[in-house]
Amino acid sequence: MLVNKLTTLVGDIGGTHARFGLIEPGMLRPDYIQRFSTAHYATLDEAIQAYLAECPSNNLTRAALAVATPVQSDRIELTNNTWSFSISGLCKGLGFAEFKVINDFTALALSIPFLAAEEYCQIGGGYADSGSAIAVIGPGTGLGVSGLIPTPLGWMPLSGEGGHVTIGGTTERELAVFKVFWNRYGHMSAERLISGMGLVETYHVLCGLDNKPPQALSAKAISTRAAAQSCDTCEEVMTLFYGWLGVVAGNLALTLGARGGVYIGGGIIPRLLNELKQSSFRQRFEQRGRFSEYLQTIPTFVITSDTPALLGVAHVFDEKYSHIGLTYKHNNEANQ
Repeated sequence: MLVNKLTTLVGDIGGTHARFGLIEPGMLRPDYIQRFSTAHYATLDEAIQAYLAECPSNNLTRAALAVATPVQSDRIELTNNTWSFSISGLCKGLGFAEFKVINDFTALALSIPFLAAEEYCQIGGGYADSGSAIAVIGPGTGLGVSGLIPTPLGWMPLSGEGGHVTIGGTTERELAVFKVFWNRYGHMSAERLISGMGLVETYHVLCGLDNKPPQALSAKAISTRAAAQSCDTCEEVMTLFYGWLGVVAGNLALTLGARGGVYIGGGIIPRLLNELKQSSFRQRFEQRGRFSEYLQTIPTFVITSDTPALLGVAHVFDEKYSHIGLTYKHNNEANQ
């Protein structure tokens, strides 16, 4: 197990919020955690400087960030955020000796083995096989997907963009919704539906199909009205949303052979636990014809920790994870 010998700045940079914390020497969990709205800062550098001005940041020599976008080169462009930055430029500008950047759902996957029992909640049946792969999925501003594979060196995370897989419908109503999306975008990706922006767009599509005037509702307002049963259209949006999440989570479990369980994170589901339990999520997760019994044995969990990605990114300086993401060391080139 890695024990940090240096104070490390850790961050989780999403489409809506940026979260920061410090990993003190000898510690494995972040402290001094703060959340910042990405809309309130023009750049990531400004948000980091605002955090450092409010925390005991003496002797900081390195940083590790989880970002909601593919990490393929020194230049990082956030998928659902206007921020962009250079890893090397940020490292030099902040005066750090080392700067590492990984995908946010890779970081979320890394957190799974370190979650305490009270930091996740099981939905439905099934039993986890401790020696099998684990799947990770989570709707927030977008849809993140990852996984953990057991190896002789320990758990290894998968980096990918599974939120952009093609999704299909199984009912006439779903197909009617999908047709609107197909005509609009030319591709029906899971993220278009199973995300905060998907909730809003599905709401407007349903209003259009039913000839109802839409209101200017946020994703949170839609889920709140659905829970209060004060808006029929909002209720239908959430019914579709939970079902689609079950379909994609089940597909992911089949693809990875995730008998270690499927963990759901992101910014939406953890605050809707009761609604998820009462929805068709688990039914749609298991509904696979000949492989329904296989999926019935796989447990699904909701991560209830507020900052799991920070917990995961705290471990990326462990030598066995040196190949993950990109690392810039001052006076050296970025390397994988």
